[in-house]
Parts: sequence; structure tokens; C-alpha cells
Amino acid sequence: MTTNRRTNTTTEEPIRAGVIGVGSMGQNHARVYGELPTVDLVGVTDRDDEIARTVAREHGTEPVRLEALLDRCDLVTVAVPTGAHYETVSTCLDAGVHVLVEKPIAGTVEEGQQLAEQAREAGLVLQVGHIERFNPAVRTVADLIDDLDVIGVEAERLGPPVDRAAPGNVIYDLMVHDVDIVGSILDAKPRSIAAMGTDDGQYATATIEYGDVVATVTASRVTQKKVRKLTVTARDCLLEVDYLEQSVLIHRDSYPEYLSGDGQPRYRHESVVERPHVDTGEPLRYELEAFVSAVRAGSEPVVTAEDGIQALETVQLIDRLATGPTDDTEDDPSREREVEA
Repeated sequence: MTTNRRTNTTTEEPIRAGVIGVGSMGQNHARVYGELPTVDLVGVTDRDDEIARTVAREHGTEPVRLEALLDRCDLVTVAVPTGAHYETVSTCLDAGVHVLVEKPIAGTVEEGQQLAEQAREAGLVLQVGHIERFNPAVRTVADLIDDLDVIGVEAERLGPPVDRAAPGNVIYDLMVHDVDIVGSILDAKPRSIAAMGTDDGQYATATIEYGDVVATVTASRVTQKKVRKLTVTARDCLLEVDYLEQSVLIHRDSYPEYLSGDGQPRYRHESVVERPHVDTGEPLRYELEAFVSAVRAGSEPVVTAEDGIQALETVQLIDRLATGPTDDTEDDPSREREVEA
């Protein structure tokens, strides 16, 4: 068993943080760590030394090698390419350092399970970077959902083509966010999944059954408008969430009406619309604050390794179903799979 050397993390001394991989996402982690009053950003590292030096200079810290960074840190963010997640996170845990790893938790479910077990044995916090959990609008819906009789959920994460030659898989890069959110707010695991995809994997949609609730999630990099929305249909209301605006609308008491003031019948449909208060703010800041709090308290993180494994398992199946027939799906015209409990 690996011993956790960070026995002083429950004190009010600054938590020593580092960032491994300072591409576009890692740079933002470095920025936020540098802004948190209870955190001391002690270094960053990247396989590109020049990028590491630039980011370190921008945020008042040092570029250091991985081994040296782990020796001086209490916690780190791992924001390296997915293929390097397992080896990098395992190295951090071996060094007794708490880890927030960007989604997905690892390249395979098996690797994710091994990392979860390693963190448990070491008594370390392993949080997965499903950042939308910390979107204030999603938090508002999570507070409301227990009082609703939910029938269906729809999620759309759409946008125009990204400005790079080889964009990643839209299911793993985009849809995984909504798969995690839907499972989280319903507090349920998928029972069956059907999925289809097109345009070389840059557009995909999946229908997921969670008990009596049906969820449809769509992700696209070929839609000429950026959309980030979640809709929850309940028996007595409809919730609309805009991730970008961080807003929530609740539609209630919808009814149709026919009017005939000028001899011509006219149709009108009205409903009561509520706009609950949402404490807006930067989701990444909330995410890192929660991670630091879990490390200080030695408590379970908001997004556990098990949550990350569940999301990865679901999108792996969606990807297999959406990308065409395989040995598992070629005899199944509906391309649907039951999910083992």
C-alpha cells in the first residue's frame, strides 16, 4: 500500500498545487489555482518545455520536471492526452499526491478501475474533471430534480467545426459531459442504449433508458451554431437549462386556448414560466475549490473515480453502436444493447 505523505493537508496552510500538461485546459487550471487564496501554485510541467516556461511565467510559478513537481505538491491536475492518463495518474498516486484528472478518467474502463483501486488503497482523493457538474445552472436543476416526476431528458451539445486538422471523437470529447450529467441528476445507471452516428464520427445521437426515464443525448461538431442545452420533461413542468447562459426556465400550467374576436378563430398557447435564481460563476473555479476542499477534509470528491468509470463505460458502448457494425453489432439491426447491472 502506498503511504500518503500529505498528512498536513487538513490544516489551514496553503495547499501546494501543480499542473501536469498545460495545453488549453491545463493553462486554465494553472490560472485558477493561482487565483485561489488557499492554494499555492508551486509549478507546472509539460512535454513541451517552451509551453511550460511560458505558462509558468504568466502565472508566477516555475516550470519543473514531473518528479520534482510531485515532490513539492499536495495535489495536481492531470491534463495530458487521454492515452497518457493511466500512466501519469498512477505515477502521481504512487508519489502520494491527490489527483484531479481531466475526463475521461482513462483510456479504458479497466485502467480507470485500476486507478480507482490504487487511490483507495493509498487513501488519496481522485476526482474526475467532469466540469459541467459545477455549472451553476446544473446545480440548480440538481436541487430541483428530487421533487419532480421525470419522464424524459434531452441534451444537446452542438457546435461548428473546431479549428484543428484532426478533431477528437465527438462522443468522448463532447457527449461524455451530458452522459455524466444525466446519470448524475437522475442518480441512475443506464439499462439500455441505442445510438447512431454520421459524418465520420462528428455527429452522434444516443437514446439511453434509465428505468422509467428515457434520455436522448446529441453531440455535433458540424452544426453551425453553438448549443449547450438540457431539457427535463416532468409530469407537471418542463425545465430548460442553457449551459452557456447559466440559466434555468421552468414551464408550468401550459394550456391551449381559442380566441374569436374578429370572427376568425385564433389559437393561443400559454404557460407560466418561472426563472429560479442561479448563482452564476466560473465552473472551473467551483470545480477546483471542491477538489481542494475534498483534499483538506479527506472526503469523497463531488465527481468520484466511479462516476468517471461509469461515464466512460457508457460512451464506449455508444461509440461502438454509433460507428457502425462490429463483431458485436453486425447481427443487430437496431444496434441496441442492454447494459448489465
